[in-house]
Amino acid sequence: MRKKPELSLRARALQYLARREYSRAELAGKLRPYAQIEDDFEQLQPVDLDALLDDLTARGWLSDARAATQLLHARRPRFGAQRITHEMRQKGIGDALIEQALPVLKETELESARGVWQRKFGVLPQDDKAKAKQIRFLQSRGFGFDVIFKVLRDAETDQVE
Repeated sequence: MRKKPELSLRARALQYLARREYSRAELAGKLRPYAQIEDDFEQLQPVDLDALLDDLTARGWLSDARAATQLLHARRPRFGAQRITHEMRQKGIGDALIEQALPVLKETELESARGVWQRKFGVLPQDDKAKAKQIRFLQSRGFGFDVIFKVLRDAETDQVE
């Protein structure tokens, strides 16, 4: 069986970017283990990872803004603003891009919380234990207490009517 040829750092980066959008920091973390190559004398030669990332950004193939937008659209129906902003920070997306995304997140957060609550529970809690369980669930999804209590109050008024 033939051994697969070793991929260059650029080819590996393009394979990652072909699958989905990455932030600069996230892609650098994925490529860092491959950023040293062996030459003929079994010595490690460092490859300039920053230059490669700068080139990919200049060509428009790597964009933190697109990575933030993709993450926002993928997570918004299922998670709250707190969880999404935390994920963006983990992926190395800058604070300026996160601040731009917050108004969009805040305006749709109540709708998202209602949808998540409806799919998971759909009925009002019968006792304090069930209410605490529903609150913990929504909180774990990144919704704030103000949104959680509004969802439960709205569901209660809808059920009374």
